[in-house]
Amino acid sequence: MRLNTRFSITALALVMFTLGITTARPGALAQQPGTVASATSKPVIIEWVYRTKYGYKDEWWRIFKKYQLAILERQKQLGYVKEFTVYAPSLHTSEDSRWDYRVIIVRASQDAPPGQSESEVAKQLFTDQEAFTRDENRRWELTTNHWDLPIHAVKLDGPE
Repeated sequence: MRLNTRFSITALALVMFTLGITTARPGALAQQPGTVASATSKPVIIEWVYRTKYGYKDEWWRIFKKYQLAILERQKQLGYVKEFTVYAPSLHTSEDSRWDYRVIIVRASQDAPPGQSESEVAKQLFTDQEAFTRDENRRWELTTNHWDLPIHAVKLDGPE
């Protein structure tokens, strides 16, 4: 647990550094030209974590890359997703804290504008919805544990 927390904080700090977010500029992303968010909305950071069945990591990754990364890329082009980064562990850990992939996503705001939600973008990108549904169902069969977690930076100079 301690390692995962430390990793999450480190990953978040890396994302924030890469995007130029600091505590002195909390609205930095919302104020960039061309964003879909208004000047008053705040970026939202989400962490997706996945653990796959042993022996199926490559198949899981192929499906995830084909669909989910394509959706995130399109949402990024549309301005709803500002940035995303996929992480995989470099070493191993105990089974109770094992994970295979983490995806840190910085969204422009909490709610997707019309036409930019995950399901709407999937319908736009993948005309063969039957194949999309079949492959995504298979990916979920290969997923043994998953969570989506909104995360935020902790202010170091005051209460959270």
